Amino acid sequence: MALFEVEHIGVRYHRNGEPFVPFSDVSFSLEAGCLYSLTGPSGSGKSTLLNACALMIPRSGGTLSLAGVPCRQFRPAQWRRRVCLVPQASALVPGTVRDNLLFPWTLKVNAGTPPPSDEVLHALLSLAMLDGVGLDHAAAQLSGGQQARVALLRAFTTRPTVMLLDEVEAALDEQSAVAVSRLTRALLTSGTTCLRIRHRAEDGYAYGVFTLDGGTMSYQQNPLTADN
Repeated sequence: MALFEVEHIGVRYHRNGEPFVPFSDVSFSLEAGCLYSLTGPSGSGKSTLLNACALMIPRSGGTLSLAGVPCRQFRPAQWRRRVCLVPQASALVPGTVRDNLLFPWTLKVNAGTPPPSDEVLHALLSLAMLDGVGLDHAAAQLSGGQQARVALLRAFTTRPTVMLLDEVEAALDEQSAVAVSRLTRALLTSGTTCLRIRHRAEDGYAYGVFTLDGGTMSYQQNPLTADN
């Protein structure tokens, strides 16, 4: 059974005062432990799809399931904690790297759950190849690539089941983009999965590639998937 399943979902809204339907019948599934890419032309509804999957916008139809449990059995906040959307412009908050990594614990949804220790946070920074960045380092002094990795780690600290990345590497140079891809793959476990919007050439880290075009979703497994 797939870890995350989307069946026949659609979205409709008004654009420039006119009804607009980017897609009306999209289905796909994500297997545990896998990173997937989502591609398609501009305006095809990729970001809209991720927002619908995270229950950030309403669906016009269809169902979402997490480990076989439909989203209607979750409160929206519970679902969003498990299905985490990381937007393209995921700005860091003022303060230190520690302040940013622990920011989710300032939110009501995480009340009552213990935050990770400094030891765990150091291990995450090391995994992100940020060993030279201390927890007390000012977030504003990080490079763009470092900020993107800290933002990704911040989302991962709450241990979501599904990561939805809305082109988080768009503004990065190639080296930083590869570092983010490597980190994303490293963060995945047998109980997690990830779908990322991507416009760059495939880097070998994705297990497969979904393409959304003209309201239709297609899929191709990636024969170049890297074992790293």
